[in-house]
Amino acid sequence: MADRHHAHLRRAGGPVNGAYPGRDRRARRIDPRAGRAGIEGDDCPRVAVVGGGIAGLAAATVLAERGIRVTLYERDAQLGGRLAGWDTRLADGSKATMSRGFHAFFRQYYNLRALLRRTDPGLHGLTGLADYPLRHRDGGQDSFARVPRTPPLSAVGFVVQSPSFGWRDLGRMDARAALPLLDVGVPEVYESLDGVSATDFLASVRFPEAAHHLAFEVFSRSFFADPATFSAAELVLMFHIYFLGSSEGLLFDVPREPFPQALWDPLARYLSAHGADIRTGTPVHEVGPAGLDRVEVVSEGGGERYDGVVLALDTTGLRKVVGASPELVDAAWRARIAGLRTAPPFLVSRLWLSRPVAGDRHGFLGTSGFGGLDNVSVMDRWEGEAHRWALGNGGSVVELHAYAVDPAARRPQVEEGLVRQLHEVYPETARAEIIDSRHEWRADCPLFTVGGYRDRPAVRTGDERVVIAGDLVRTGLPVALMERAATSGFMAANALLERWGVRGETLWTVPGRGRSAAGRVLAGLGRPTRGR
Repeated sequence: MADRHHAHLRRAGGPVNGAYPGRDRRARRIDPRAGRAGIEGDDCPRVAVVGGGIAGLAAATVLAERGIRVTLYERDAQLGGRLAGWDTRLADGSKATMSRGFHAFFRQYYNLRALLRRTDPGLHGLTGLADYPLRHRDGGQDSFARVPRTPPLSAVGFVVQSPSFGWRDLGRMDARAALPLLDVGVPEVYESLDGVSATDFLASVRFPEAAHHLAFEVFSRSFFADPATFSAAELVLMFHIYFLGSSEGLLFDVPREPFPQALWDPLARYLSAHGADIRTGTPVHEVGPAGLDRVEVVSEGGGERYDGVVLALDTTGLRKVVGASPELVDAAWRARIAGLRTAPPFLVSRLWLSRPVAGDRHGFLGTSGFGGLDNVSVMDRWEGEAHRWALGNGGSVVELHAYAVDPAARRPQVEEGLVRQLHEVYPETARAEIIDSRHEWRADCPLFTVGGYRDRPAVRTGDERVVIAGDLVRTGLPVALMERAATSGFMAANALLERWGVRGETLWTVPGRGRSAAGRVLAGLGRPTRGR
């Protein structure tokens, strides 16, 4: 099984031969601890992976490939976590796949893409969108299609092309306050900026208001958070990952088919072929020590003992399991988990319309100033299932997102408000009948509040049998969102594999610091001195 793993990586051009994972020759490679290729025989360790989202699937894949006997527990009937999908029957009788909405697969998501290459070595199941436009209600619209991808030309090109930046606005900016953007490292960015909100940081830099909304608020709201309570460290890290620190650029790919068909069904078959036992519809209730070397995982079917466990749960799920596990790790660690918070609710509305959207509309459009509407996706532009429905019905499939919704808001009014805003953004949709609609409300994303970084859990818990993975985890690496989930899953698997002397997965990230020596020197001038 270990030989099969290495053969797979050689075919995929992966870390066995040291190939770069993208176009950025400065991408950072992080090799695992040296060890044997895998384990074979009846005495292979058993590991429970609790959670079947990106983080859990990443951990399960690395472990199973190396001969570890993996049991994957997933509460829901589907794999994929926040990228799961499920069947629904529309009013016209057709079957569709509903999900929690659009996700962008950026080219610098090296570890997520390495996971997907297990079943799709050429990533042909993804397709690139031509642009990532951002529109403000005042009429300004920014585009990244013609912005150079290599820093610092990317920043210069964006400023020159953007209607949001005027030369007078640039003259008002506080260049010294913006200098730390030129050299972002982890954990240093948290040490200097985690105590500041995204709103206060933007105010200190004195960015033009339109640019504030179009360029930066879009990033912070990707975490489903209000910029006034969102850590500036996360905002600045995002700017490094997508803009100033990487030459992969801000354009991205999307799956050609719904998430299950494109991503998770093939990966489930891959895991099963490597001996993993996948148990969907099986929530875990409690985890605790079983002697000195093992852990017991309790689900509906009772307790089972394992040599290690990966807790790859969302914030709410992790709090619930840890809260019901009074002997897990130690009291201080359990208290930190209990203190984790979730972001405000978000809404995904998908509309099946009787008329097509105008042909020049983008597959994805970020918006600002249109009430609660944060973005619009015309899904039949890029997803095969939606495209086939649109062709067969002469219509279109449109998805609307609203992030950080006031928990006290009346949900039907929010849903109706999004449709009204769609009519303003794309007026032709006002003439279309809504053949059917689905509205998904969720509130399970991690909230990265000001000053909260120190209390977020790391992959290693202090108990070598128990590791954590997910986008809520501190990795010590410049990763975020889906890539943080995939990276932490690989890291969790690597931590367990070290116990058994097995070599883990090679990780890749964007550069860990600013790209130029001059930029790093300038960034030092803008950093506050400790104790000031």
